[in-house]
Amino acid sequence: MNARLGIIGVVVMVVLVFGGRFLKTIPPGHVGVATLFGKVQPKPFREGLQFPVNPFYQWVLFDVRQTTLKETAQVPTRDQLQTKIDISVQYRIDGERAPEILRETGDAQRLVSVQLTPFLRSLVREEGSKVQRAEDFFEEETRDRLETGLEVRMQEFLEPKGLIIQNVLIRDINLPTVLSQAIEQKKEREQAVERQKAELERFRQEQQQKVAYADARLQAAQAEAEQVRVLAKAKADEIRLINDAIAKNPAYIQLQSLEALKEMSKDPAAKLYFMDSNAAQPLPLMHIGEGR
Repeated sequence: MNARLGIIGVVVMVVLVFGGRFLKTIPPGHVGVATLFGKVQPKPFREGLQFPVNPFYQWVLFDVRQTTLKETAQVPTRDQLQTKIDISVQYRIDGERAPEILRETGDAQRLVSVQLTPFLRSLVREEGSKVQRAEDFFEEETRDRLETGLEVRMQEFLEPKGLIIQNVLIRDINLPTVLSQAIEQKKEREQAVERQKAELERFRQEQQQKVAYADARLQAAQAEAEQVRVLAKAKADEIRLINDAIAKNPAYIQLQSLEALKEMSKDPAAKLYFMDSNAAQPLPLMHIGEGR
């Protein structure tokens, strides 16, 4: 009886101590690689509950979700200038190759530091050396060509090693100080030229307005002078016609005198005129034009 109780106690202790080791939970977005006494097991374990598993397994987890590596590299161009470029590489670990990765390289952190980062730095310098001038990095075509070249070559080299490259992006470009200053000075000169052009355009428009105003005044003066000339000509013609009428008809002035006398009689302040019935011209003003 005592022996049986002892056996039962040993079994209970084994279950309590090792029971949890028959179970393994792999977190979401991860794969697990098991090793047994230093030997890597060939099959990766997917996320979720794994049961039963060898209680003597040692576990290494690999995060197979997409992640981003940010790197800054000094890139030489053919003009012998160094340009600092900030690059982002979006990648993920191939879960099916996780046992191979652990055996040949190590865990995920070592995979990035041994395979991804050194190759990226070397490749950026190599691709950058194909650029003629540092300022060409600001051209969209140059950036696209650099990103495409990096992405294709990194995929070819790293995917067999268990790294799936999804995107290579250039975040920022910092030109050498001497070139940045030269570009800034060039921009300042261009802005100064643009300001001068704007000032010249404003002056030209002002002069055009002045010319248009002067033309308008000249046309107005010419029109006014033409009006005066026409009125003067009309007045002269009127005087000439009157003189011709007087010369051809002496009674014309007498008729005008009678008309004037009628108008004068309508004025309340008109004076009295005494007419001499014995005179040759008894009406007032009728003697106008006669010689004394």
